[in-house]
Amino acid sequence: MHWKKHVTGLTFSIFFVLSYFTNKYVLSVLKFTYPTLFQGSAALSWLPGSLLFVGNIYAGSRALARLPIAFFFTLHNASEVVHVFMERLIKRDVSWMKVISVSVVLLSAVSLPLHDPQFDPVGYTWGVIHLCSLGAYRVFQTHFKPNHLSDLEQHYVNYLISFLLLAFAAHPTGDLFGAMKFPFLLSLRFQSGCCASALLGFFLLLATVKLKSGLASEQCNMWIFLSKVMAICLSPFVFISDVNTPSLACVVFSHIGEVLLVYSDRILR
Repeated sequence: MHWKKHVTGLTFSIFFVLSYFTNKYVLSVLKFTYPTLFQGSAALSWLPGSLLFVGNIYAGSRALARLPIAFFFTLHNASEVVHVFMERLIKRDVSWMKVISVSVVLLSAVSLPLHDPQFDPVGYTWGVIHLCSLGAYRVFQTHFKPNHLSDLEQHYVNYLISFLLLAFAAHPTGDLFGAMKFPFLLSLRFQSGCCASALLGFFLLLATVKLKSGLASEQCNMWIFLSKVMAICLSPFVFISDVNTPSLACVVFSHIGEVLLVYSDRILR
């Protein structure tokens, strides 16, 4: 029934917004910049995908800590440029509409740092690493996915590998024990934020798997788009960010490009 699909999509949107808001709160308000150790069957063939996943979530967390949610999603959207470029190399079959769409997304992402009134070079550097890792991960997931692994099993391997790698890396880089120097880590607000981030991330994962299993890919992409727009529109009421007209235009055009991408996927089916 159609109403069940809407309920699934709406549930996904709610967890999407709450998850990103909670992560942004823990990362930027509580100033805890080592989140991937706490946020988030085994197959050797999926190891490259897991490594790309680690790069994606680590760089994404670093970028989200420094950039407004709207700017983060503008860079996040540019991962589709990497995806389409690598698809072109592998399949050599990309529609002209998709090329136009990713061009709009890429131009928006490139223009954004030039117009950002509070330009943060470190945040944008992590954002570029995030979008490259995410784009490569999507290509690997699309073209090199092992047939014997379900989506849940892929995520299980991803989080297991990320925990092991980041746990071993935490001590030499100071990410874990260096963070413990701050007394607020023992506060109830901090502990509640981390617990909420972990729980919402888990529920978002389940909602994402449910959404992808019950809807066509273009419908899933549309719900993801609507969730991003909802998060962007609500974020100024929760987080303080300095946005001017040119940077806002970059955000708007990036999401126009995303809509064109969804439409291009639809007409190709």
